[in-house]
Amino acid sequence: MLGQGKNIWQAEIDAAAETVDFFKYYIQEAWQLYSQQPKVQSDGDWNKLEYRPLEGFVYAIAPFNFTALGATLIGPAALLGNVVIWKPSDYALHASWLLHQILIEAGLPKDVIQFLPGDAEEVTNSILKRPEFGALSYIGSTQVFKGLQKKIGNAIGDGVYNSYPRVIGETGGKNWGIVHPSADIRNAALNTIRASFEYQGQKCSANSRVYVAESAWPEFKHILQEQIPQLKVGSVEDYSNFITPVIHEQAFDRLNKVIEDAKHDPELELIIGGKASKDEGYFVHPTIYRTSNPRHDIMSRELFGPILAVYVYPDSEWKQTLETLNTTSRYALTGSIFAKDPYALREAMTELKHAAGMLYLNTKCTGSVVAQQPFGGSRDSGTNDKTGTMAHLQRFTSVRTIKEDFKPLEVVQYPSNEV
Repeated sequence: MLGQGKNIWQAEIDAAAETVDFFKYYIQEAWQLYSQQPKVQSDGDWNKLEYRPLEGFVYAIAPFNFTALGATLIGPAALLGNVVIWKPSDYALHASWLLHQILIEAGLPKDVIQFLPGDAEEVTNSILKRPEFGALSYIGSTQVFKGLQKKIGNAIGDGVYNSYPRVIGETGGKNWGIVHPSADIRNAALNTIRASFEYQGQKCSANSRVYVAESAWPEFKHILQEQIPQLKVGSVEDYSNFITPVIHEQAFDRLNKVIEDAKHDPELELIIGGKASKDEGYFVHPTIYRTSNPRHDIMSRELFGPILAVYVYPDSEWKQTLETLNTTSRYALTGSIFAKDPYALREAMTELKHAAGMLYLNTKCTGSVVAQQPFGGSRDSGTNDKTGTMAHLQRFTSVRTIKEDFKPLEVVQYPSNEV
């Protein structure tokens, strides 16, 4: 709570519940993975698949915002026999260190997962020069991930590594919601508030832009202006607070600049909020802007904070708005469609097929549950390896096919050679 700025609810569902759930679930998935063996056996021989660890170590780079995400980076790799070097975020050191200590106390050999805090660039540059580097397991910003991929690609070209490294990444998002004229407007508004402002919008999946039908906007706006002032802002030590500080001063300054710049932007109308203060902490109040330009920078750039952009579209331009939504941002992590009309839901699902790796219908785009909504997106949001699935687990194993023959070979020639 103190180290990562989480209220009691967010801390409990992350650092305790979800971390445990991930570890338990991956054990079940590993059992299912090992049971996948050749379905056909010929007379006189035996065929099997051996799920080996990678030929090299896994480098895991974790973010600040979820202790459980650190667990998803280190747990699957170690479970399948890999050595893991774990670089935690500087802003989640205590929770990450404590998790590492718990694993060792539970019996994990101390060298299996090696806890390595330090300067990110120095640590990473050293590791990526090692021939034994076998995989990158990463959660963080898109630009950093692209830089890491480039370094790895150059090293592959230079013949540095013993084998081709696996690259697994979950990066940024400009997550969205769209409200159809047929939507339950109160449900859409309340879910939008939750998705945009829980944990100060510092979730990879947090909603950052919403497209609202013109006929729905008056009621939608009223609910936002009615509900958001009820969200208390303050210290994590007061359990009644919904909004707590953003993670550090750099984040505060970046978000405050967005708020200050918006004051002079004729395409942005402040709906609520617009306040930020670091007198007693890095507090940014929930802020919503309505934009007259559906391709405004605020609709495409990741903000990673409690700032939401709204575009109100004419009811008759539903399909055009779907196209705008799909092409405005390079990210494709999470999204929500709010509609009672089943045809509108299906049309949006089709048109937005690649706009989100995780699609939510009539509910918020945050809060994925282990074993229920596997996490991951594509485009600039990552490699979409779906954390919490066997597909993710398979990225940390190098399968060997083994055939053992119990019948000795008696002749060299084929039967067709006999005349």
